Amino acid sequence: MENQDIIVRVATADDYEYATTITDEMESSAKARGTGIAKRSPDYIKLKMDEGKAVIALGANGEWAGFCYIEAWGHEKFVANSGLIVNPAFRGHGVAKSIKKRIFELSREKYPDAKIFGLTTGLAVMKINSELGYEPVTYSELTDDEEFWKGCRSCVNFDILTAKERKNCLCTAMLYDPADKEKDQAPKEPELAGSEVAEIVKLNGRETAALRRKRSFKTNFKLFERWMRYKRFILLKLRKEGGAMVGKKRFFLFSLFSW
Repeated sequence: MENQDIIVRVATADDYEYATTITDEMESSAKARGTGIAKRSPDYIKLKMDEGKAVIALGANGEWAGFCYIEAWGHEKFVANSGLIVNPAFRGHGVAKSIKKRIFELSREKYPDAKIFGLTTGLAVMKINSELGYEPVTYSELTDDEEFWKGCRSCVNFDILTAKERKNCLCTAMLYDPADKEKDQAPKEPELAGSEVAEIVKLNGRETAALRRKRSFKTNFKLFERWMRYKRFILLKLRKEGGAMVGKKRFFLFSLFSW
């Protein structure tokens, strides 16, 4: 349920006082989830405020309610909305959704041609991303900027990422591609019969992976949610077992997680 008294706006230098509180909550929240994010200092948060690349949420009495910031990678071809955090006292009031919407709009304003992406283990965040137009993708579709991937070193699951040769991990990769959205918004052809549509969505007799992925995610989020939980279970189990995979087990997992 959204709280109408919460203000969500672009952060400024006037918000420096919240920087330490924000970074402390980022770290404690990551530990509680058993995951990790790139560690940031209060000075880095202040820099994002100075650059106009951060969004903050405040309660009616000026209490810090939530925060998120923008990072650009790969010569500004990719943009990440990073460090999303909500004050525990304000959770359950739609703060995360409001922040994600505003930081997404800010990213589009500052980097209109960039692909916006994120890595997350949170199903609630995945759902919000989906509503904004993001789609789940493979890691190979994200930035290859080494500085971005260095940020994963502080995550407790970094060993899984390296064991999978940076092709997969517990996080789900999601991407908003403005070029794809422009195609979607282009004038549509007249409606066709079912058999004609079936032919169009096939490429040389095979439905494209992108179409299958897009359709399955949009129409059955619950199924995707179960799949994600199973993926986490398997990857964490493999880590406990030392990552040993042989024969059919290796082939099965490669097929399951390489989409």
